[in-house]
Amino acid sequence: MARTPSKQTSSKLKTLLLCAALLGAVLIANFLWASSSSSLSSSYLLTASNWAVVQKTDTSTRILPNSYKRQRGKDGRVLSATFADLDAPELEWEKMASAPVPRLDGAALQIKDLLYVFAGYGTIDIIRGSPLNLNGDRGGDGRWDPKRGWGWYWLSLPKSVPLPSLCASTYDYVVGLFYVISQGLNVHSHVDVYNFTDNSWGGRFDMPKQMAHSHLGMVTDGRYIYVVTGQYGPQCRGPTAHTFVLDTETKQWRDMPPLPVPRYAPATQLWRGRLHVMGGSKEDRHEPALEHWSIAVKNGKVLEKEWRTEIPIPRGGPHRACVVINDQLIVIGGQEGDFVAKPGSPIFKCSRRNEVVFDDVYMLDDEMKWKVLPSMPKPDSHIEFAWAIVNNSIVLVGGTTDKHPVTKKMILVGEVFQFNLDTLKWSVVGKLPFRVKTTLVGFWNEYLYFTSGQRDRGPDDPAPKKVLADMFRTKLKLRL
Repeated sequence: MARTPSKQTSSKLKTLLLCAALLGAVLIANFLWASSSSSLSSSYLLTASNWAVVQKTDTSTRILPNSYKRQRGKDGRVLSATFADLDAPELEWEKMASAPVPRLDGAALQIKDLLYVFAGYGTIDIIRGSPLNLNGDRGGDGRWDPKRGWGWYWLSLPKSVPLPSLCASTYDYVVGLFYVISQGLNVHSHVDVYNFTDNSWGGRFDMPKQMAHSHLGMVTDGRYIYVVTGQYGPQCRGPTAHTFVLDTETKQWRDMPPLPVPRYAPATQLWRGRLHVMGGSKEDRHEPALEHWSIAVKNGKVLEKEWRTEIPIPRGGPHRACVVINDQLIVIGGQEGDFVAKPGSPIFKCSRRNEVVFDDVYMLDDEMKWKVLPSMPKPDSHIEFAWAIVNNSIVLVGGTTDKHPVTKKMILVGEVFQFNLDTLKWSVVGKLPFRVKTTLVGFWNEYLYFTSGQRDRGPDDPAPKKVLADMFRTKLKLRL
């Protein structure tokens, strides 16, 4: 005897359709995403200087340790994963109080004994093959599909997790994509402040809602902080042209004229009474930008209505240090190309493209012409806030260098570099406790500090892994 469709089956179908509608609403809300601060926390156990540098002989023939998989090039030579490491003196690093939240691609500026730390990704993890954790309950056997850039994650939720009665009445499963969105794609929209004098964090305050969350251009005159453009939102979302100025004494924000077009991670500095913005990446995140604009500013006020076009930078691209010292504007390192949003991804999932990291150093002279200075010890990028001025030198901390020529993996930098302005010579002055990129750096009372960023996978693997909240310092004595 054949069975006829029952009311129960119809009810189940309606439930599935309604849950699907709920998912669609969540996706729409995600496209209209508004910034919110993350309360992520991180636990880390680290030891100082626990990675060894192989003696530098031939940059292409170092032998891998037995514990690491060998990689061979087309010519049959074996390349160690750590072939890019440079010989460097050991430094004694002291672990300080961790930042309130982990940060990647954030920004930081020092004013006297305070380090103002802005924005950044809280995490870049989505779902990598393990169930989500909701209120202490583990659930689900679904998996994230990295090939699609997003996917379904079915969660088996116990009764301790409240759900809308309509969806929970028939099934104990619910589509969990909205949990992925809320837990895996966090950016910060606030400022944390570190006090070098008492070595503590405090004084948190919010950023404007329209302000970018990463890849910012930023500079200070000692009281006011000028914030230019950047990426608005998590993953590889689009840029904004909004600009702001912050009075660090009153914590008041004001709008400035928007940049002519949005940019990612442009080189930004104050020089001779003007705010200069150079290079970065264009709106697609990948194409290097050469444009250079400036606008007159004084005491936190903009003195002109429009940005003025200046001489283009010789080589475009994001993630470079930009320093003014001895009335000289100097641009250091950087890269051409960057991650882009995967086409069709509802969360703008980042997709890697070819990147070229460079060691170029340029100076803008009195005649507003670019002059080439001695190159860095090796190509270095992701260093826009990883520098400090010490005596008459520029000190740079960590970064990324050229990708591994065989595995194509990103390689992090674990050295501290010095550029002596008296001799115009580079030197490697120390080794970090691990390789790390997008560090946020300060210098106070002979101590060099760094916090945040993304560290390596271990002594034998320089590829990036964990986003950090840690703060370290070392007493730095530079060679003349």
